[in-house]
Amino acid sequence: MKISYIIGTIILAFLLNGCVASNQTDLTHSVKYDMTSINYKAAEKLLLDANLPLESVIIMATVVNIDDIENSSTLGRLISEQISARFIQAKMNVIEMKFRENIYMKQNTGELMLTRDIGKIAKTYSANAVIVGTYAVANSAVYVNIKIINPSTNVAIAATDYVLPMNRDVDDMISKKSHL
Repeated sequence: MKISYIIGTIILAFLLNGCVASNQTDLTHSVKYDMTSINYKAAEKLLLDANLPLESVIIMATVVNIDDIENSSTLGRLISEQISARFIQAKMNVIEMKFRENIYMKQNTGELMLTRDIGKIAKTYSANAVIVGTYAVANSAVYVNIKIINPSTNVAIAATDYVLPMNRDVDDMISKKSHL
């Protein structure tokens, strides 16, 4: 009788443990938060750190997947749109790049830098800065990095990193990819 009680308890513990584990996954995917305010806070940090003059001309590039810089997703485009909107609200003149040219070129070291074409475009528009960004997808979160680059020197003048917890909305936006 004791053996059947012990076996029954062990089986029950395993079954309950499986329910708890699957519940945690569901909770992770149901996390709700205001992505716009997170992106606005990132933009505000960039504005503060870069200390650009009012009405600066800024080129906003699409935020791309760090593992595939020639592709973005709905998530990358939304982050770009929200960062851009906050810069516009701060009285900056934002030029959005909505064409297919790649704004980065890979270096042998794995570093990313602006292409010469973007330097030419920045010169054409007398842009003070170019905003670029990448995101990395993990199981429970998306890690975002946004930088403001001086187009004449390729030097980053401000940067911020932040995390977007993974949920159904974020997962759905990541799966909608597009070639830049």
